[in-house]
Amino acid sequence: MTESRETTLLATVPDRLFVGGRWRPAQDGAVLGVDDPSTGERIKDVADATVADGVAALDSACDAFPTWAATPARQRAEILRRAFELVRERADDLALLMTLEMGKPLAEARGEVAYGAEFLRWFSEEAPRVQGRYDPNPQGTGRMIVTQHPVGPCFLVTPWNFPLAMATRKIAPALAAGCTVVVKPAGLTPLTTLFLARILEDAGLPAGVVNVVTTSRTAPVSEAILRDPRLRKLSFTGSTPVGRTLLGQAAGGVLRTSMELGGNAPFVVFDDADLDRAVDGAIAAKFRNIGQACTAANRFVVHRSVAEEFARRVTERVRAFRTGRGTEEGVTIGPLIDDRAVAKAGALVDDAVARGATLRTGGAAIDRPGSFFAATVLSDVAPGSEILREEIFGPVLAIVPFDDEDEAVRIANDTEYGLVSYVYTRDLSRGQRLIERLDTGMMGLNVGVVSDAAAPFGGWKQSGLGREGGAEGIHEYLQTKYTLTPDPFAAS
Repeated sequence: MTESRETTLLATVPDRLFVGGRWRPAQDGAVLGVDDPSTGERIKDVADATVADGVAALDSACDAFPTWAATPARQRAEILRRAFELVRERADDLALLMTLEMGKPLAEARGEVAYGAEFLRWFSEEAPRVQGRYDPNPQGTGRMIVTQHPVGPCFLVTPWNFPLAMATRKIAPALAAGCTVVVKPAGLTPLTTLFLARILEDAGLPAGVVNVVTTSRTAPVSEAILRDPRLRKLSFTGSTPVGRTLLGQAAGGVLRTSMELGGNAPFVVFDDADLDRAVDGAIAAKFRNIGQACTAANRFVVHRSVAEEFARRVTERVRAFRTGRGTEEGVTIGPLIDDRAVAKAGALVDDAVARGATLRTGGAAIDRPGSFFAATVLSDVAPGSEILREEIFGPVLAIVPFDDEDEAVRIANDTEYGLVSYVYTRDLSRGQRLIERLDTGMMGLNVGVVSDAAAPFGGWKQSGLGREGGAEGIHEYLQTKYTLTPDPFAAS
């Protein structure tokens, strides 16, 4: 990948706020710097929104809402479909842009473009399928009419780890339902969302339906928007502690909320598992996106009889990884998002080793520019280790042995989180039991990646509220009205 190609692309990315269909600077002229985590170098400055900018974006969403809500569903669907086609046409640009601002290898970035685009296509198809019902009441004295309506202006807060897919996963169902939105992307990776806003503009989206505010002043800007009584919905993807804070702020306005929060996914391998498939699934579940995913497997709970062989095989695979800048050919592990992420991964590994874990490979930061941490495998991780309690968000695979199914279930469920679990077994009955016994909102049975635009994504316990994607996703942006009418056949 040539430097001129990167420079040319970055020059085409908007560097201003998108408010009311206009690209405009922050009201105080401030800018927010975006760095390449593989080099630590600044790649672009974008507008750094003030509280007043955030309120102006909500003003725009509120002004646009009545007209957009009244727009025929087929028309909304056609705009989303055009956006889907444009994302596919500009896939190479979007993939490179994500690699530059977030660090993931280009091959994975291309995969995210395909995944993110699917939300635009899926919800373009769901928009005309919002249904109600018409029934006689049980008493026979009237007719019950149940209808669905857009909830209103929405505030969408997206994370840095999947800059395109997390934006489309929220924007697409909101628009399909007839809602307008203010989007606040993560300050570390705002460029992809700005590029997406340009695509939506090119697809014919009316002014004010989507507004984008990039800011380093996250807390005051978000609080001002959340405290505004005109806002009706909050959707957030990020850490559980931040989610709790936002839920508290949303409570004042009794906002509808969708919260996709932290995870601590168990990856359970039984003694009868196909180890070749289990190792392939482990590599995908752990090292996709450099381990920086809420769905990443965090705890590898492996039957004691196969734990050593499993550890040997995954270690062999991990040692073959190539670490480097995501634009380089053949790179499988890019940088972590920043130096704090590197420090956290190192501290978790050090704690596990101090408690008796065996370090098979990796285990430390890499001495080169950028925020790189070596892909790591730990075995025989002891109970009580921090790495079993905290979300790692890095390329560290930690193996815990177990002896029977009940112990595996206890270890897997021993967490406040409940986003996703993975189970490998050839025993169909055991697989069915684990569906019932594991306390997670999603499960991969003999598969290592579960995300799909057609499936309801979300967790139990402190991993969140609501669902994104699937037939369920659009209902997060709809509210129900019941109307009773007199029996049309009754004598007047």
